[in-house]
Amino acid sequence: MFGGTGFLGHRIIHQLRESRVTARVASRHPGQTDGDDVKQIAANAHDERSVEAAIAGADGVVNAISLYVEHGRETFHSVHVEAATRIASVARRVGVKRLVHISGIGADAASSSPYIRSRGEGEAATQAAFPGVVIIRPAVMFAPDDGFLTTILRLLRILPAYPIFGDGRTRLQPAYADDVAAAIAQVLRQSKKPYPIYELAGPRAYSYEELMRTIARTAGLRRVLMRTPFAFWGAVAGLAEILPRPPLTRNQVELMQIDTTASDNLPGFRELGISPRSLEEELEVMLKQSNEETQLLKPQKRPVPGRD
Repeated sequence: MFGGTGFLGHRIIHQLRESRVTARVASRHPGQTDGDDVKQIAANAHDERSVEAAIAGADGVVNAISLYVEHGRETFHSVHVEAATRIASVARRVGVKRLVHISGIGADAASSSPYIRSRGEGEAATQAAFPGVVIIRPAVMFAPDDGFLTTILRLLRILPAYPIFGDGRTRLQPAYADDVAAAIAQVLRQSKKPYPIYELAGPRAYSYEELMRTIARTAGLRRVLMRTPFAFWGAVAGLAEILPRPPLTRNQVELMQIDTTASDNLPGFRELGISPRSLEEELEVMLKQSNEETQLLKPQKRPVPGRD
């Protein structure tokens, strides 16, 4: 597993552990080994010998490496295309049975966006290097520890008026991250030949404005939504990328300008026997847990001596 320490990667590892599958997490900065069925190994996806050493003896390989902000030699092309091609080429050479490449809905080699274009080019390069590779395209993912839903909730709570992307008509179909991880684990485990491409999206497609209103309503908030030009968001994201962990990036702004809903012509969760959970249901669970944790942190009133 390349990218196994990331938001999606560690969830895939968890799903594999649940199935008693021994996994290796290949990373430039490996952490501590978490049980006998998960091994942390040092590997650099930019170095062919390192990749080969990491893959040696594996039945399946997952490339979940992604880059959201370019810095130095780490560019969208070097990560999404060059490193992906290297992993695929080595996997084919050493006889790996199944390769899963994580991309994203909206990936397009003809896009003017460097990020979106590199995703599309990475898919094509991987397919050429490893015929039979399985491409997984998740929709935007949400979970209690994400940078998407949790950020929206936090801002909705503190801002009386919430700025939305453009006119709010861009359509998206959020998927629960654990469902996506379960689907990828299923692709790795199943004995029958998988489809070449899966698009994994939630049960409902929203316009961005509908999504914001749904989140606010579920959280019991009433907020004014302000339509804000994409040019403004691009400028804000450019400044945010200076931060070590930017809350918004320009590639996220670019993705919000295109619809990222699953195609009716491609397989998805249903073909893998998974019923994706809805955003509203999971949001209610998240809010309930948050409220319970808040109650536990509140100081308890002490009884006054002499009173019943």
